[in-house]
Amino acid sequence: MTLEFNQIHRADHLPGRIAAEIAREINDGKLKAGDKLPTEHVLSKTFGVSRSVIREAIAQLRNEGAVETRQGVGAFVTDPRQRVSIRIERSKLNDPDNFRDLFQLRMPLEIEAAGLAAVHRTDAQLERLKTAVHNMRHAPVWEKDGIAADLDFHRTLADATQNDYFSMFLGFIAERISSAINTAFSRAVFGEILETTIAEHVAIYEAVAACDASAARAAMRAHLSGAAERVNLHLEVYS
Repeated sequence: MTLEFNQIHRADHLPGRIAAEIAREINDGKLKAGDKLPTEHVLSKTFGVSRSVIREAIAQLRNEGAVETRQGVGAFVTDPRQRVSIRIERSKLNDPDNFRDLFQLRMPLEIEAAGLAAVHRTDAQLERLKTAVHNMRHAPVWEKDGIAADLDFHRTLADATQNDYFSMFLGFIAERISSAINTAFSRAVFGEILETTIAEHVAIYEAVAACDASAARAAMRAHLSGAAERVNLHLEVYS
């Protein structure tokens, strides 16, 4: 089987474009229900992007119901008759009430996910979290590299729960919320905001590394509460 992916230009939103390219191959019947997608390594080489970008693209396809992922095995094309997708139009998040409601949904889910990740994470997933923090610290361009690293951190944390539903829901929600928050940040002076954000991620990482579920939940609660305050959201604090 020969897959004919189109070239992706650097100026494009890479994960979305790559997801669209793979979806086209699925819709054209070149990738059929049950087929396994090429590995992250192969797709990374094919498209000339990092593996974190590929992971984000696969997560988007998973959230759209086009593929399912199996821990340690890979991503597989789903049967069209059994596809269930979550859809929230990005434009609706311009409405402050919609954005607040989605953020409010995220908080209890991701706080619990942090606790579960501290218990169930693998060494490989812990290394991915560490790499994501490093990439956040050293992002050449925050609007591209930093946001990708931030999303990879949260997506890896969800995967570390070893619960596919956390991966599905949080991958979808975090991507939309993080994009909106970072768009707001891009219009402000980063400096101290970025240092605070990175420090919050470090606290989560350290708690997960220590297998301390209580500390991981507390660190995630502090991070999400801080993120909400930074975009003037006033939410109930979950305990």
